[in-house]
Amino acid sequence: MHAGLCYSGGKDSTLAALLLDSFYDVTLVAATVGVTDAADHAREAAEAVGFPLVTVELDEAVAHEAVDRMVADGYPRNGIQQVHDHALETVAAGEFEVAGTVETFDAIADGTRRDDRVPTVSRAQAQSIEDRYGVDYLAPLSGFGRSAVDDLVEATLVVETGPSEEIDKGDYEAELRALMAEEHGEEAVDEVFPDHDQTRVVGLRDR
Repeated sequence: MHAGLCYSGGKDSTLAALLLDSFYDVTLVAATVGVTDAADHAREAAEAVGFPLVTVELDEAVAHEAVDRMVADGYPRNGIQQVHDHALETVAAGEFEVAGTVETFDAIADGTRRDDRVPTVSRAQAQSIEDRYGVDYLAPLSGFGRSAVDDLVEATLVVETGPSEEIDKGDYEAELRALMAEEHGEEAVDEVFPDHDQTRVVGLRDR
């Protein structure tokens, strides 16, 4: 069975890949709108942990709509959720060249956790994706809280941690930040996005 995992290069999506690896042939998928080199950062992380990675182009109009929504809201939650939903649907519907073979995935997955506020995937949304695209939706970290995830990261991954604007990851936030700065100015980015740390995976711990 072949699973495509939406991948940012951070600790959550990397842990999800490791958990799925015993049961699926896992391919990491970097979803991008092409406004930054986020996909390259995701590829570096994928190589560091030994998984193949493919990229998928998202509809840039969705990203622009998400940016406008975040500016109007004054916070990023709904916009990030909108892009994540679009990414899952794109991966579920797409065909990808993996190891020289064009194929679709039997399952799609992400690194959403039990305690996440955004992005999240409801049971109804998961069932809708499964019914419409004929795939299984998997969330391997959905039973793990923050403390458990932190323990697993400490035991298995080598990570770099720092402020969002300094850590280069292959995630939606980096590209949405760039689009927002371009369209609304850096002041809007500072107002919409709260200060918080991000992680980037740079390797596996010796076990």
